[in-house]
Amino acid sequence: MKTSSLVLLLIAPLTVLSVQAQERVWRCGNEYTNNAADAQKRGCKVMERGNVTVVQTPRPGGGGSGAGGSAARAPAGSPRVEGADQRARDGEARSVLQAELRKAEARQAELLKDYNNGEPEKQGGEARNYQKYLDRVSEMKAEIARNESDIAGIRRELGRLPPSTTP
Repeated sequence: MKTSSLVLLLIAPLTVLSVQAQERVWRCGNEYTNNAADAQKRGCKVMERGNVTVVQTPRPGGGGSGAGGSAARAPAGSPRVEGADQRARDGEARSVLQAELRKAEARQAELLKDYNNGEPEKQGGEARNYQKYLDRVSEMKAEIARNESDIAGIRRELGRLPPSTTP
């Protein structure tokens, strides 16, 4: 019993000292400081109870990496592609996208022809069931909108490719 109270008497002052040894931290909006003079000038409030953890994020523009550019970099260890190879790949990508664009535009023309300005010809049982006709018309309109979106996406991708060097 005497040894446990003796240990308690020795440990208690140490814990009080460790709590008192921590600096006071003030909160100034979204910022924290341990400078008392600055905190009083700015009208900051003392943080009581709880810990403050500050995580610094890298600064935009490279953060000291030496290159301030915002160009995307290849992952470390990836093979380097020579200029001529990259131009060949870009040319191939351009031709594939142009072929897709031609197909999408042909499909759009066909869809618009069938849609007939919102009045396509009735098929089968649609003469007796007008709701079937309206459903088909709305499906056609949605398909036209999807195809227009596809065409816009292909054009955006073509715009992102470097200009073609072949005449």
